[in-house]
Amino acid sequence: MGNSEIEKLKEELEKEKLKNMELSSRITELEDEKEEIEDSLSRIRNSKAYKLSKPLRKVRSQVKRVTQYGSVSAVKEKIKSRNLLKKRYKELGTDSFPDLMRRSEEKQKEYEKKIVISILVPLYNTPENFLKEMIESVTWQTYPYWELCLADGSDEEHSYVGEICQKYAADERIKYEKLAKNEGISGNTNECLKMATGDYIGLFDHDDILHPSALFKYREAIDEGADYIYCDEATFQNGDINNMITVHFKPDYAIDNLRANNYICHFSVFKRSLLNNTELFRTEYDGSQDHDMILRLTNLAKKVVHVQGIYYYWRAHAGSVASDINAKTYAIDAAKRAVSDHLINCGIYNTSITSSRAFETIFRLKYQVVGEPLVSVIISDDTSECVEALDSYNTYSNIEIIKESDFSDELSGLNFFKKLNYLAAKANGEYLFFLDGNVIVSSADIVKELLSVAQRKDVGAVGGKIINSAGKIEHASVVIGIGKDRAAGLVHHGFDKKYIGYMGRLCYIQDVSALVHDMLMIKKSDFELCGGFVEDYKIAFSDVALCLDLRRMGRLNVFDPYAEGISDKAQILMGSADEEYADDLKRFKKIYEKEISNTDPYYNKNLTKDSLDYSVCQKAGK
Repeated sequence: MGNSEIEKLKEELEKEKLKNMELSSRITELEDEKEEIEDSLSRIRNSKAYKLSKPLRKVRSQVKRVTQYGSVSAVKEKIKSRNLLKKRYKELGTDSFPDLMRRSEEKQKEYEKKIVISILVPLYNTPENFLKEMIESVTWQTYPYWELCLADGSDEEHSYVGEICQKYAADERIKYEKLAKNEGISGNTNECLKMATGDYIGLFDHDDILHPSALFKYREAIDEGADYIYCDEATFQNGDINNMITVHFKPDYAIDNLRANNYICHFSVFKRSLLNNTELFRTEYDGSQDHDMILRLTNLAKKVVHVQGIYYYWRAHAGSVASDINAKTYAIDAAKRAVSDHLINCGIYNTSITSSRAFETIFRLKYQVVGEPLVSVIISDDTSECVEALDSYNTYSNIEIIKESDFSDELSGLNFFKKLNYLAAKANGEYLFFLDGNVIVSSADIVKELLSVAQRKDVGAVGGKIINSAGKIEHASVVIGIGKDRAAGLVHHGFDKKYIGYMGRLCYIQDVSALVHDMLMIKKSDFELCGGFVEDYKIAFSDVALCLDLRRMGRLNVFDPYAEGISDKAQILMGSADEEYADDLKRFKKIYEKEISNTDPYYNKNLTKDSLDYSVCQKAGK
């Protein structure tokens, strides 16, 4: 390196030092401002006026609730649902543990092959009670073929960690090693892996708790051919797993969900051969090393299985990610890098990844449009307002607009779905964008937004979010087998447009079973391969049937909440007294009986089938 290059680097270093000094000064100023605000807040809260205003603040809170959930009745239902959930916490916690008879049955089950699951736990200054409870949740497993690998990076002040582990290591299935130095989460876990001899590897945090039947259930999944397994989980506090803060009932494996949000998280168990002699955790992703690992290994797995039910209890305490992501802010940047690298490995380049309004590590992914293919915008029941809004918000130039009104004579007497097929046949585009004339697009670059997703080879249909003029959600994807008719439910229907959704579901691109035709994009080749909209349906369900046919072909249907439109047209899937609707419903239920009877893969059997708000049901599958 030449002297000039060295001098240039020195100049850049000095600039960075100056910038750091400025930032440090700004941090000090902000901390002073924070103290002043906290003092002011404390004075306000202790004031007589604040105490007297409590009834008014309570009313304001209730008004805010009504705005968010859509109506007073919806708020009442949500409160009722939450109260039922609180009653279920113990049922999902210790009451779900196997009794003596069930323990005996699970422990005595015979297997054709002994498959050992190695559970890796990196230790670092683990509180004594957390450590004991974690270890005992493993020793209490009903499945006997496990080994617990403990790599301890604790400092000298926490020497009790080693003493406790060595006592438990009297059980030969428990392996303990004191590390020469703390290598961080990734390094310590990789040291655990070196100790492991099992066929499958499980990842377990040093302060969490496993359900006693967790490994038993996972072995059932392994016997079904699973090479990557995860389960639902609960976050608890104050040392009591029944004292739950949240329960997360997850969808089955969904790649778009996983890219935007590490929803799989715990309890990950996978076939050791998936590592293929590569690192388990990569230190450059410390903080989100699990997201990086899950993206890599599920991409390699032949069968990812989701065990539905709470089998992992995630402890929330000061300093844990479960308690506050701000405790580990470095995790955010690491997660973005993990997702970006994953996408590049999948051949998807130049994707913008930003934190969503739901949570710092729930991301909005904005894909790049490749090339400039022709998009045919097919507007049914077209209105001038719809066309004008499209013209205002669309920046994608290579489109053609096909309006129903231009073919009024030819379409006379045809039912709705026959009309759509006729208009699609007139299209020259590689992509078809069906847009109901009552929908006024309201998000910028809407064609680009949908096209960027529709271009992927694995995607069938992609649709956006529709809200009404009152700001309430009309469409945010379709779940099969739920709602009044137990056929196709419009989840989050009636909620305020600002609502983040169940576990942030209204803030990121995700895989879904179906979408409505009102704002739907699809490759013309896939549309024709499915035979278009089934014309036997008169007024409903043909769009949902198209999406399910795409799924049967192995395609993904994707909901993109960042493609938005406004419409006051009532959604037919909310039900109708029309005889034609009844006929369509009967036909749909007969043809898609299997999809309806099985739990929607992007839903969960522990979520209610009665309402559309992702409430936890009183009993699984009810």
